[in-house]
Amino acid sequence: MAISKDEIIHIANLACLNLSEEEIERYTLDMQEILEFANTINNVNTEGMSETIAANNKSNVLRKDEVKTFENIEMLLKNAPSQDEGMFRIPKVINN
Repeated sequence: MAISKDEIIHIANLACLNLSEEEIERYTLDMQEILEFANTINNVNTEGMSETIAANNKSNVLRKDEVKTFENIEMLLKNAPSQDEGMFRIPKVINN
């Protein structure tokens, strides 16, 4: 399966990325290599092999979700590059 520059540009636009012509070329080649590898994996003969979900029997260890009050808010907010009303203020990350 081949991927075109137009497809890379379309993907970049969906991700709100501005790519240079050099980056488009590089990502086109990289994506082509990824697709070729995926095709190689898809064509591996797995006949007679059983499915493996995990390499071991361990499962997630979950803890109870508890709300805890942090006593020293000023110390916590010392790490904030910007703050507003006792909360971290972050730059807008969603495009309209």
